[in-house]
Amino acid sequence: MSELHDVAFTLNGKPVSARVEARLHLADFLRHTLGLTGTHIGCEHGVCGACNIMIEGRSVRSCLMLAVQADGSNIETIEGLTERNAIADLQREFVARNALQCGYCTPGVLATAAELLARCKPSRAEIREALSGNFCRCTGYQAIVDAIEAVAQLPPDRGT
Repeated sequence: MSELHDVAFTLNGKPVSARVEARLHLADFLRHTLGLTGTHIGCEHGVCGACNIMIEGRSVRSCLMLAVQADGSNIETIEGLTERNAIADLQREFVARNALQCGYCTPGVLATAAELLARCKPSRAEIREALSGNFCRCTGYQAIVDAIEAVAQLPPDRGT
């Protein structure tokens, strides 16, 4: 029998507490225990970026983090970012530029872009560098970069 640990954190603005197995990955906890299926699991090795979520304002691979490591953290998933309109401009530009096709990588890409845009007004090269840890098999990245660049060009009071 696995050892259980108590965890408590803020998730999408709401307190969460649970008893979890010591080896349970955060991505699995979010998807299977809490039903937040916007966090996608691709490679389970931290390579593809499909599982990216925001922890303390940073884009993090939830497949590489254990749920017990999230204790005391402030976490936002794609559902939370969407609910509070934090990525509304990004979502609009992704749709306008057809920057998503199958959509599997999109939540992770949006988390990466949200962190980048919160830090700076990135150049195309900086956008490409930030996205280097997110794999997309459908779009070829051009439309994704275009969408993020369009949001970066918006007046600062517009948000992401």
